[in-house]
Amino acid sequence: MSVAYIFSYLIRLIWVSQFYGNPQFMWNNELMINTNDGYFFASGAQAWLENTLQNNPRVPDFFFTAAITLSGLLAKYTSFSLDTVILYMPAIISSMVVIPIILIGRLFGLTTVGFLAALVGSIAWSYYNRTMVGYYDTDMFSAMAPMFILYFLLATIKTEKAHFALLSALAFLVYPFLYDAGRAIVYAMGILYMVYMILFHRKDTFTYNSILLISIGLMNIDPWLQLAVIFILYYGIKKEKLPINVVIYTSAVTVFVFLYTGHVFDLVLGKVMTYFSRGVEENGLHFFQVKQTVREAGIIPFDVMANRISGSVLGVIAAFVGYILLVVRHKEFILALPLIGIGLFSLVGGLRFTVYAVPIAAISALYLFHLLSNYSQKRPVYYLAMAIFTLSMLYPNITHIIGYKVPTVFMNKEVAVLDDFKKKSSSKDYVITWWDYGYPIWYYADKNTLIDGGKHNQDNFLVSEILLTTSQIEAARLSRISVETYVASDYKIVADTLFKNKTPQQVDVSAYLENLRYGEVTLPQKTREVYLYLPMRMLDILPTVKLFSNIDLSTGNPLSQPFFYSTQRFQDIGNVIQFGNGVALLKNEGKVQIGQQKVPLGEFIKVSYTQAGKISVNRQTVNPMSHISIIYLESYNRFLILDSEYLNSTFIQMFVFENYDHDLFEAVTLNPLIKIYKTKI
Repeated sequence: MSVAYIFSYLIRLIWVSQFYGNPQFMWNNELMINTNDGYFFASGAQAWLENTLQNNPRVPDFFFTAAITLSGLLAKYTSFSLDTVILYMPAIISSMVVIPIILIGRLFGLTTVGFLAALVGSIAWSYYNRTMVGYYDTDMFSAMAPMFILYFLLATIKTEKAHFALLSALAFLVYPFLYDAGRAIVYAMGILYMVYMILFHRKDTFTYNSILLISIGLMNIDPWLQLAVIFILYYGIKKEKLPINVVIYTSAVTVFVFLYTGHVFDLVLGKVMTYFSRGVEENGLHFFQVKQTVREAGIIPFDVMANRISGSVLGVIAAFVGYILLVVRHKEFILALPLIGIGLFSLVGGLRFTVYAVPIAAISALYLFHLLSNYSQKRPVYYLAMAIFTLSMLYPNITHIIGYKVPTVFMNKEVAVLDDFKKKSSSKDYVITWWDYGYPIWYYADKNTLIDGGKHNQDNFLVSEILLTTSQIEAARLSRISVETYVASDYKIVADTLFKNKTPQQVDVSAYLENLRYGEVTLPQKTREVYLYLPMRMLDILPTVKLFSNIDLSTGNPLSQPFFYSTQRFQDIGNVIQFGNGVALLKNEGKVQIGQQKVPLGEFIKVSYTQAGKISVNRQTVNPMSHISIIYLESYNRFLILDSEYLNSTFIQMFVFENYDHDLFEAVTLNPLIKIYKTKI
C-alpha cells in the first residue's frame, strides 16, 4: 500500500515540476489551483478562517462537505497556508484509492493483482485529470470512497463478520459528506448488496443483520441519529440479543425507509434525465440551458471513453472482458456493476462519468492478465508477464500525464488585479461577469456575483444581456436592477422575479428590454456598488455567452445569427491573411472570406497599448455599408473577425476599446488583461 500510494502521489508531482517557480502561475509564493470549481470550496474554508464573504449567500457552510472542513482544519492547525492545502489535498486524498484496491485483491487471494491494479487505477487518465495536484474539488473522493464501500461490502459477504457490515453502514453514512454527487451510485451498490444476499444467502441470519445495519446507513435522515442507531444495533447483533424474526421484519421496514427518505428512484432518474437534457427550457419563458455548453456533459465517442477509463481502447476492452470473467469466477463482484455501468453511461452522459469506472476497470484488466499469465507454470514467467501487461497499461496513462500541462485558473497578473480590486471596494458589492469567473472573484476579491459555476439558471440570460447588449444604458440599468432585485428578494432567481416567469402576469421581455434602452425607468434604491468585470480571456467564450441572450424567450428561437471569430493562429501570405476555419482577409479585394462567402470588409481596427499602458485605437474604414469588421489586438497578437452586433456590444466597446459612457460607468481598472467598471446609476 505504501509503495502504491507513494507512486500515485509522485506521479501527480509531475505537473508541479512543470509549473512550480513560473511567476505567472504563482500567488503568495505558492502554485495556484487549476480548476474553477475549486474556488467554491476554497471560499467556504476561507470564510471560516478569515471571516471573508460574510455578505455572500452562495458561499458554502464550513460543514457543507468534507473538502471544506478538512481544508479549513489543516490550514488552521498546521503550518500550511490555505493556498498550499487546497493545492496538494487532491493528490493526498485521491491516492488513498490504492488501499481498497489492494485490500479487494487480498480478500480474494489476488494480492499481486490488487497491487498492480492499484498502480494503474490510481493514475489512469480520467481519475488523474480530476484528482491531480491543483484539481481541488470533491472529485478527490469520487472513486476512492465508492471503492472503500465496495471493499467493505465484499468483505461482509466473504467473511460474514458483523464489523464489516458496521464499516459498510458507516461508509454509506459518511459518503454524502464526502461526495454527495455520487449518491445514486452508492445507493445502487447498496441495493445490489441486499438483492445479492437475499438471492444467495437468504437462509443465513447474518444476511438480515447486515441488511438492517446497511439500510440504516443508507437512510437520508439525521446523521447523528443514524450513527446512534447503527451502533446500538451493532451491539445487539454482536451480543446476539436480536431475535431473527424481529431482525427480518425490522430490516424490511428499514429498507423501505431508506428507499423513501433517499428518494432513490427519483434521484437515479433525475440524474439520468439531467444529463440527457438539451436545448431550451420548455415551461414558461424559454431560457437557454447551460448543459449543452458544458463539454463534460456531452456525448463522447467510444475511444474517448476508453482512453479516459483505461488509457487505451485495448485497455478498456481488457477491463470489460476481465470484469465478466471476474463475475463468473467471483459472483460477489456483481456489486461493482454500478461502477462499470456508469462508465459505459459516459458515452451519452459525458466525460465526468468515466472517473467512477477507473479503479474497478483496473482490477478487471489485471485479473484478465492474471488469468493469461497463469498459463505459465513458472512463477518468474508469470511475474514477468504481469509486469509487461501492467507497463502496457501504465505507459499511455503516464504519457498522457506528462503531456497534460493544464494551466492554473488565473494568472498572477489577473489575481493581482483582483487583490487590488478587493482593497478598493466593499465585501457587500456585486460583480457582473460570466459564471466562469465567479468563484475566483469570491476567493481573491471577497465579492459577490449574480451567477457562478454552480448557479446555472435563468439569470444567465440577464448577465449575457448586460455583457453583449449594444446599449450601455440598458447594461447599466439592468445591472442595477438585477443586483438590487436579487438582494431584496432574499436571493431568488432574478429573471423569474423581474419577468414574472411561469405566472399569469408573465412579462413581455422584449418590450421590457426595449424600455430599458429608450424609456424612462425608475431604478431601485442603491444599496451597494455594482461592477462589470471584463476579462480578456472571455474573448474565447463570447459566442457561448451570446447564446443565452440571443434568444426569443417567448419561442426559444434565436434572435439573430451574429458572426464572431477569434484567433491567435494566422498566416499572412502576400495579399491574404489566413485565419483558419475557412476565414480569411482578401487584402486586394477588401473582402472577408467566410466559408464559401465573400463579404465586404467594413472596418479594419488596430488596437495597441503604449509603454505607459495607454490604449491606442486606429480605424480604417473600407466599406461603411458592411457589417463585418476586423480588429487586430496587437498586444495580444490576436485577430477578431466580427459583425456589428458584436462590435457594438458592451464587452467589445468597453474591454477592447475602453469606450464607455462616463455618465453611466466609472473605470476602476483598465488593465490590458482585465477591465473593471463601476456603474454610476
